[in-house]
Amino acid sequence: MTSFPRFAFPRFGSLAAIMLLLIAGCGRSDTQTAGNSSGGDGKETLRIAVIPKGTSHKFWKSVHLGAKRAADEIGNIEIIWRGPVVEDDTGSQIEVVKNMITMQVDGIALAPNQKGGLVDAVDEAIGEGIPVVIFDSGLDEGPEIVSYVATNNFKGGQLAADQMAEAIGEKGNVILLRYLAGSESTERREEGFLEGIKKYPNIKVVSSDEFAGANATGSKEKVDQLLQIHGKDLNGIFAVCEPNANGTLESLRNAGLNKKVKLIGFDPSDALIEGLRDGSCSGIVLQDPIEMGYQSIMSLVKNMQGEEVPEFQSTGEYVATPENMDEPEIKKLLNPEMVQ
Repeated sequence: MTSFPRFAFPRFGSLAAIMLLLIAGCGRSDTQTAGNSSGGDGKETLRIAVIPKGTSHKFWKSVHLGAKRAADEIGNIEIIWRGPVVEDDTGSQIEVVKNMITMQVDGIALAPNQKGGLVDAVDEAIGEGIPVVIFDSGLDEGPEIVSYVATNNFKGGQLAADQMAEAIGEKGNVILLRYLAGSESTERREEGFLEGIKKYPNIKVVSSDEFAGANATGSKEKVDQLLQIHGKDLNGIFAVCEPNANGTLESLRNAGLNKKVKLIGFDPSDALIEGLRDGSCSGIVLQDPIEMGYQSIMSLVKNMQGEEVPEFQSTGEYVATPENMDEPEIKKLLNPEMVQ
């Protein structure tokens, strides 16, 4: 892990220093300026906006922790944390990006909730000289972003397929519960799962075209419907994100199928961790959201210093099971907010 010492941003290369001086003179008010504001040590403070898909789920709160950790390590970085409350509100997320452009922040880290819908807003930010890192979920080609910091979601889907096969004894009927059309990260998980399950000829995917949406309530209702159709002969469900898995678990519990139908989730929640403990959940594919937030900020700062940044940076993917959930590394990923 590359760590940066505390530094004063005018020490960048001559061109970067000139640009910072020009930006400082572009008429920002004191309340909105990053480049021309100073901390108590006289060093300039940069403002970096971190814009998640939503702000209510455990995963995004952990990303925020990672971003703040990077900012504290570097020094003189202000994190502006802002995003929609729910993950399917593309219009609100676009508005947040545009507001950050108006505020003339010094950098943006964005998790686009729609891979095509945020392209124009990102292009606008870059056109205004604001570097952009994309994290968690990809963006359609076009904008010249600094880097994409994310889990290898296709591999995560493959890990889910292997864990499902183990949980159901490599035979039976399973459901892939999709999230939202246009969400690049979950689409890759879905593709990875379907590819991975092909290794098991005695497993049949009986449903793979149902979208559960961005909240647990909608997911529960969708799974209730699917159980009416497939419940009698169903052996497993893979839910590709936290709200979908939470709704699936609630539906299975209500139907009394929470231990008969094996659930594989993606990203932890308190309910899913409890499900691992009591046998209602057979596995959770884990990301490292703290690392994701941390690397996003570090990548922006490297770019501001004139350093090259990899086009894609993987933050890793793991599987928690009832058997390994108390191992230190897995426990840390299940409860990232406890690791300060």
